[in-house]
Amino acid sequence: MSAWGVAALLAWLSCCGSALWRYYSNSPNYNIFSTRSAIKLEYEGTSFSEWSVPETCSLQDKRSPTTELRCSAPGIQAIKPIVTGPDEEERYLYVDSSHTCFMWHYRIIPFFENLTHVIIIWVFDPEHANPDELLRNAEEPSRNSMVLSTQLATLGQKPTVYTILRKKVYFPDGNMNDGTWRITVPVTRDDALKEIRGNQVTFQDCFISDTFFLLTSPLLTTPEFPGFLPLSSQTGSQLIPSWNPCVPSLAVVVSDTETYQTNDSFRTWTRIRVPPNILSDDERQSVTRVTLMYDGIYFVIKGILYLKTFHAFKRLGRNENIPDGGIMGVTSRKWCWIKYLLKNKGRRSTMVIWTENEVYLGYTPLEFVRIITTAELKILLKLSPSATLTVHNMEYTGHPLELAVLLNYCITCTVTKNIFIVIYNEDTKQWMFQDFTLDVPIDSFLVARFLFSATPELVLYDKHRIYYCYHNFTLTGVLQTPTENGNLSMLSNESVIHEVFIDYYGNIVVKMENNIIFYFKTSITDAVKLHVWVNSTIRTTFLLSTSGHIYLLYAFDNGTVRPQEYPLKLEAHSIAFKTKDKCPYTAFNNDIGRIFYFLDKGDTLKLWSQLVYPENTGLYTIVELYGPEVLQISRHTEYEIAFGHCTKTLQLTFSQNINYEGVDNYFHLQDKNTGLLLIQLRPSAYSKTCTRAHKVFQMAVGCDIYKYITVKGFSKKGCLQHDFTYVIEKSHLRHQPSQNLKVRYDWEEYGCPLKLRFTEKFQPVIQLFNDDGFIEDVKVNFIVWEIHGRDDYSFNTTMKQSGCLNEAQTWKSMIKLNKHLPLEEVWGPQNYRHCFSYAIGKPGDLTQPYEIINSSNNNHIFWPHGHSGMYVFRVKILDPNYSFCNLTAIFAIETFGAIPSPGAYLVAAFLFILMLLFFTLLVLSYFRYMNIYRRHIYEPLHKPPKPKES
Repeated sequence: MSAWGVAALLAWLSCCGSALWRYYSNSPNYNIFSTRSAIKLEYEGTSFSEWSVPETCSLQDKRSPTTELRCSAPGIQAIKPIVTGPDEEERYLYVDSSHTCFMWHYRIIPFFENLTHVIIIWVFDPEHANPDELLRNAEEPSRNSMVLSTQLATLGQKPTVYTILRKKVYFPDGNMNDGTWRITVPVTRDDALKEIRGNQVTFQDCFISDTFFLLTSPLLTTPEFPGFLPLSSQTGSQLIPSWNPCVPSLAVVVSDTETYQTNDSFRTWTRIRVPPNILSDDERQSVTRVTLMYDGIYFVIKGILYLKTFHAFKRLGRNENIPDGGIMGVTSRKWCWIKYLLKNKGRRSTMVIWTENEVYLGYTPLEFVRIITTAELKILLKLSPSATLTVHNMEYTGHPLELAVLLNYCITCTVTKNIFIVIYNEDTKQWMFQDFTLDVPIDSFLVARFLFSATPELVLYDKHRIYYCYHNFTLTGVLQTPTENGNLSMLSNESVIHEVFIDYYGNIVVKMENNIIFYFKTSITDAVKLHVWVNSTIRTTFLLSTSGHIYLLYAFDNGTVRPQEYPLKLEAHSIAFKTKDKCPYTAFNNDIGRIFYFLDKGDTLKLWSQLVYPENTGLYTIVELYGPEVLQISRHTEYEIAFGHCTKTLQLTFSQNINYEGVDNYFHLQDKNTGLLLIQLRPSAYSKTCTRAHKVFQMAVGCDIYKYITVKGFSKKGCLQHDFTYVIEKSHLRHQPSQNLKVRYDWEEYGCPLKLRFTEKFQPVIQLFNDDGFIEDVKVNFIVWEIHGRDDYSFNTTMKQSGCLNEAQTWKSMIKLNKHLPLEEVWGPQNYRHCFSYAIGKPGDLTQPYEIINSSNNNHIFWPHGHSGMYVFRVKILDPNYSFCNLTAIFAIETFGAIPSPGAYLVAAFLFILMLLFFTLLVLSYFRYMNIYRRHIYEPLHKPPKPKES
């Protein structure tokens, strides 16, 4: 439904409500709000007379409650309706003069057989587009869009898809076809946020706006089944939303009539219903909590946890290791961290449930573990044994591995209670008591919302007030308003707080139950009341769209829901102009292109942040770190003044300067100097009008599980694979077994073998990769060994030739020192000692082969000349200062061309047969010649000639 359609439906359903007015733009998400745009105005009420607009703006019909406005000059435009009775509020809309006029339209076609998406892209003009294009539902370009796209293509325009997290780039598969481009993009779970960008090509002095969107694997929603019954909250209650933090377009909302689910930000949606005879009518209308997960939707109904999957509705309890009743709540993470570092090889929970006295973590698939009780917490926090301690509420923090428990603490428990906050780290298993206490009435209930920040920062709210805790609990208080001492109910017709919505940019929106909206930002201690946008009789909730923008979801009594984009930026700027609020700085820039960085041994990361502000303001950039002290940080500031503005550039260098070579506690030292840090850059002062208040990213010091090494020239493809085995003679094996070893060649693990003549020497070239691709050729020391125990190969360089001053480590010596360990663990970076110092090692035979290789020492493997063979080697990085990872790889070599030396028994047998044959021939020849000799004794050699007959 279009914005006009939603507005008409709202007006029809709220005819008895108070008057208000709104505005709309043809551009989705109000991306283009300029002198070229048509601004649609709508007044909802019965006392309308006409519109009041500046002289630089014109109206289609100034006396119509719904009309169209165009402004020829950029700037702040004061607009309000003139009505009979009390004046309506005036908005100050900022109309831009941007040359960005067009937008990208995209349609996604999934292909399950090869796990790819084909994105069909074209250009459209929001002012001359079809309704389907404005609603993102078009299957093909309209005639105007086809002409526009074709014209831009002839000028050199071509879209490109960029991924935000992993910096991948995808180009069109070919030339334009039927006014569209096609780009094939693989399905990725950890790189869902993408952007369509174009070339800097103009048409009629207009550019195309870049477009953000989410692209994930196809997300299914639970289908509706005939005969199933509605699942809802109690009559008269507000909407209860839940969404996937990494895919916010996948959401579920519980109303007092139905439960709705969507996978495309409620452009389409289905109702979640349950089979009859499972719940009573009262139970079906008693949902108090909901959490959406990949494996289903979890509901809390009268203290019991239920799971709705694609095909079933199941009650959870003792069989899943959770209580059968008494469950107070369930929640999941609110911030998306695709990558993180787990030092202790544990797991990260996906959800948490709690009772009054117990906390359970939930894991996929459907596994729950109790982590603590309030009795244990009382001992841990050293509280009085006679005091009462219960779980008040729970919430995941902004940290990817932490969660917070809000605790009720009281002695008499009659009038007031104290609220404590304890944070639990899932990796270190540590409970951290925070320096924060809040004294509230005994019947108060507080909800916590952690901000997207490095240090723990949150806002707490009850029915009437917002409590803020900024900068790791160093700045706390009650959110103030211009009047009423922070009591938001007094400024919203005695309504109470429904929800607090926070986005990644630091915007915080407080929505009252009657749809009055207050606004402030991260680290701001006062709030302003925004213009009324929707009638008080309609139930609404805030959600995020596929493009990351805020929208309002309306739930109507007739069982339908409708989304509507909410122009938060324009509304906030309107109030800021009225209150004369200005941002203290002009620009806050940085080169932080990722939200997650891995720092390995020897790595250095350099970043910069730049703050531009008016002269004599005295601002600077604050760097906040949260996590273990495992990094060295150097700061360098450059300062420049020009034309009344100051530019302060902060250069940061993150590094680690620790020598791991030769230490006795190698693994302990590694563990001590690894960990996950959250880092935040923010200006020293900012206001509600600043577009971005901070920059948050992770720094993981440790082993990147996606980092690996390969041997250059080896692959698992490109060779004819066939099942075969080979035999290694026992004399060629390291441990001299009693029998030959038969080996089955594993193509999947070993890959294609490299065939070498037995006279060819070989030096492996090691290459380092991660999930982004090739990094470098490894230049540090490494070792190789034959994984099946062969030792019939050697190295062409001796210890003396390599420059050793003492005897170097060898496989033989290391096996002797570590007899209790398997072969792959006897030698590595943990016990490597070089041989180039008189102080390390001991004198010995330096004519032995040097068994350590690197890219520059010219050390090669050479093969025995007496036989050919198959060798499967594993290579391991030996340098202890190269990586936190245990980097290994496998490669196989098959030698050929050698003439095998015969065995002693074979030679003896051959000689015996040869001599036997010789003597046999000799005896036979003797008898043969004796026979000839005897015959000629009695017969003359020359017989006389016979006489001729006459």
